[in-house]
Amino acid sequence: MNRWVIVIAALLIQLSLGAIYSWSVFTGSLTKPINDGGLYGFSASEAAWIFSAGLATFAVVMVVAGRLQKKVGPRPIAMAGGIVLGIGYILGGFFGTTFLTQLLFIGVVGGAGIGLAYVVPIAVGIKWFPDKKGMITGLAVAGFGFGATLWVKLAGSWFGGLLNTTNIFGLPGVQSVFVIYGVVFLVMVVAASIVMVNPPEGYIPKGWKPPTPSKNTQATGVVEMESAQMLKTPAFYMLWLMFCFSALAGLMVIYCIQLFGVDALQASSAVPSAADAAVVAGTAMAWYAILNGLGRIAWGTVSDRIGRKTSLFAMCLFQGIIMLLFYMLGASEYGLIIGACIIGFNFGGNFALFPAATADFFGNKNVGQNYGWVFLSYGVAGILGPQVAGYFKDSAAGQVSAWMTPFTIAGVACLLAAGMALMIKPPKK
Repeated sequence: MNRWVIVIAALLIQLSLGAIYSWSVFTGSLTKPINDGGLYGFSASEAAWIFSAGLATFAVVMVVAGRLQKKVGPRPIAMAGGIVLGIGYILGGFFGTTFLTQLLFIGVVGGAGIGLAYVVPIAVGIKWFPDKKGMITGLAVAGFGFGATLWVKLAGSWFGGLLNTTNIFGLPGVQSVFVIYGVVFLVMVVAASIVMVNPPEGYIPKGWKPPTPSKNTQATGVVEMESAQMLKTPAFYMLWLMFCFSALAGLMVIYCIQLFGVDALQASSAVPSAADAAVVAGTAMAWYAILNGLGRIAWGTVSDRIGRKTSLFAMCLFQGIIMLLFYMLGASEYGLIIGACIIGFNFGGNFALFPAATADFFGNKNVGQNYGWVFLSYGVAGILGPQVAGYFKDSAAGQVSAWMTPFTIAGVACLLAAGMALMIKPPKK
């Protein structure tokens, strides 16, 4: 089989899974007070919990998926993920009138579907492309970032915005979009999963020779560890913390960019109305998602050239600096969009660099299973990032300055991750 078919299928799968990053397009409708005509009246923290539940379930289930795909193969696990994700959104559409039902169907069930399918394109791609691990990991997960742009714009503005124009089965806009998206996700992921198969045992790409191990390099195949062995190494825990600290910033911004953008732009009088501020924030989120996808490809490709440690250091350093500046940037339209682009670009790099680093440090053979354990840190970040932002938003009493604190926390965390990148060492054989 032409190995590039795997890349195309991976992009289609990740395009659907990336819907979780479009959550900010729903937060305005979900948090609109009932006294002001809102249908749900969720608090900012409740809206954050649905998003956080999806991310945490995603990360936990991914550990299970890594073990299952090693036993039954990648194709059935990816298909199961598409079915569970689709059903979660469809049920969230029909029954998601309360916080608890949305938490269950969109957060827990939808997150479980993402966790099942997500690891498959990464693990399969690395096995088909041992010569281009960084680049292929970036390509395999780029659709996750690009998907957010597609689903944000379809729901919010393209063709009038599905939130404003749909009334499927008499359901209000948010729930109608859930039903439509659920059907699309189910079909796309199941169809693309058909080609998700591992290469033959001992496969080596034509014209490529595995690098010769040296004292100063961690070459492919030098160390092959089972998860139980990996969990005993300092390198695992440093990777875990670095991923958690770095991902915290990006996930915080994904959750709050709509709420922060409206607050900051109105407070600075950069736009005439809240509706105009919401449009600018939606544009910023769309660009965030586009750069998120590009960052996955770019950082992965760069890391193949300059090394994983150097790339991790640079990415975390840049993210820390921009997070410390983001509060000030958000006071203007262009500043909000540019800041979102840089944060999205760096955030995307996590999903190319950390799986590739996992393969570098602990081997290609068990990367699907091993990366699931590393990815648990993303679930923790998915709770911490949005919840910290939601807490300060709810306690702000309308003061836009409250946003400075969560952005500072995230910025410092990224700088700590940059420091750890300089100290991490691969395990010895």
